[in-house]
Amino acid sequence: MTLDSEVNKKQMAAAAAAAEDVGDLDGETIPLKCQTTETPTPSNEKTTGSNFIYLLAFFSCIGGFLFGYDTGVISGAMLIINEEMELDTWWHQAIVSSTILAAWLFALIGGFLSDSVGRKPVILASSVVFIAGSITMGAANDQMALLVGRVIVGIGIGMVSMALPLYLAEVAHKQMRGLLVTMNTMLITGGQATAAITTGILANSAHNWRYMLGIAAIPAAIQCVGFFFMPESPRWLVSKGRVEEARKVLQSIRGRFYDIDEEMESILTSEEETQREKQLRSERGQSSWILLQILQTPTVRRALLLGCLLQMFQQIAGINTVMYYSATIIQMAGFYDTTQAIWLSALVASVNFVCTFIGVFLVERVGRRRLTLVSLLGVVIALAFLAGGFHIVDSNTYAVTNPEEERCGLQGVLTCNECMVNDYCGFCFRDGSMEGSCIETHATNYSSGAEFGPCSAAASDFDGEDQDRDGYVWAWGWCPTKHGWITVVGLIFYLLFFAPGMGPMPWTINSEIYPLWARSTCNSIAASVNWFFNFCVSVSFLTSVEFLGRSGVFFQYCMFALVGFLLFCWLLPETKGQTLEDVELLFSRSPCPSLPFFRRRDSVNPNSAKSVQAEDQQMTQEVSKC
Repeated sequence: MTLDSEVNKKQMAAAAAAAEDVGDLDGETIPLKCQTTETPTPSNEKTTGSNFIYLLAFFSCIGGFLFGYDTGVISGAMLIINEEMELDTWWHQAIVSSTILAAWLFALIGGFLSDSVGRKPVILASSVVFIAGSITMGAANDQMALLVGRVIVGIGIGMVSMALPLYLAEVAHKQMRGLLVTMNTMLITGGQATAAITTGILANSAHNWRYMLGIAAIPAAIQCVGFFFMPESPRWLVSKGRVEEARKVLQSIRGRFYDIDEEMESILTSEEETQREKQLRSERGQSSWILLQILQTPTVRRALLLGCLLQMFQQIAGINTVMYYSATIIQMAGFYDTTQAIWLSALVASVNFVCTFIGVFLVERVGRRRLTLVSLLGVVIALAFLAGGFHIVDSNTYAVTNPEEERCGLQGVLTCNECMVNDYCGFCFRDGSMEGSCIETHATNYSSGAEFGPCSAAASDFDGEDQDRDGYVWAWGWCPTKHGWITVVGLIFYLLFFAPGMGPMPWTINSEIYPLWARSTCNSIAASVNWFFNFCVSVSFLTSVEFLGRSGVFFQYCMFALVGFLLFCWLLPETKGQTLEDVELLFSRSPCPSLPFFRRRDSVNPNSAKSVQAEDQQMTQEVSKC
């Protein structure tokens, strides 16, 4: 059945119903109406529909859990892998960031695949890729094999990060859309917390990092089996002309007694307008390339700009530096025991997970805009605290007892931090004292010990276990301090604000601000922007620390977050409680400060669509003057 025939059928049915009402205004009409309104009860409608949507969301969101687990497990695992494989800074950054690079590329490809073959096949394919990547990482016997496994997993992450929020937004009712998309983000943070706890439990076992990386195949297999029985997105089915199938799918999702006519009408009307617009473009000789159409459409272009900015500022505010390198950052702050650093990073990841529940609770109560802005403001304060905390840590490290001696090509070294300028230098100190010696590292195994003295590599079994060091500790790449707790408090403070707002809101808002014809492509572009800046931040973190210092890096993130806060105060509208079709109208106003777009509003009158479209050309001229 075509879209036009479906709409005409509905119009004829409505006219017939109106005529029947006029002809049947007699004494028997009232009891008949009373009878109609008694069954079915609204509570039954809601219960029947919501039960299935939560089951569907559960299997869908396992992908979010896998996404979180794989990005979270690498933080603690890298401390162990570094000791076993003796990785330098380049390899450390490459293994962490290779997943992100692959995710960036396949987030773009995932948009094309979602439009072509559907949302469901893309999510299923990502599950299979996750299984293959997890097995490859668990079986890796050198850094190159580990790198290949990380790339394979990155392919799955890129596809699922684009397809999942899109699928959930399209199948959810407008009153539950924000909740379900935020639940996906909650499971991402849950996956990160699970990864951190699993890393802590397995830290002292044999083949520990292999188990950490390999067990992600189990939930991936569960999702693959469960999601096989889930339906396709009804909005995607409508876009392919499969209207009757879309109606059946929507009815099964909402519940047998739920009235879907109004929602179906809205989807059909939106698709009809999309097809009409494509036909007009074709008649005018304009390009049929969807990316060019997006750039030529002012409303979609403005929505895409906002979506990309949200994803960019989520990353350059430093969240995945905290998640990927949390154990390394904590070790930098002076917690030198590997197991202790892993468990503290598990605490940080757990705070991230718990605080995401705040976002789930508030997203439909306070709205997307307010939640995002309050979150960003708190992130700015927390990053300033972290920068100040690392400055205190750096200013109060242990002193060097032999500053007059030349070590590792360095002369006049006074503190541990100055000693760490050279990669071939380490710091040997007695646990509990406030001073130590700057000594050359072992020629082939830097992290295991010094070339000579009480911290020599001969006093270690090369697996990080001290044999006969008589209370001496070897520090390479970090410095001991009495103020490391400040950093842990700063990380928790940061996540307390980031997790409820800037964690889920970029994904939630991106899933609902684009028209159906551009939704997959725009979500794909926005997701790829997220992964691109994620890659830039993660691949440059350790190098940035070498050039800017630890406090300088976090102060840089603080400035980025402040710029984002000011921008979104200007650009971000409220989308709470509106249908996906109504949200499009929010971007039909000009973003210039002197024009009506910046007047925040909680609702849009759908009847104003025609007048908005009539003014679109005039608004385009106004925007061009900005």
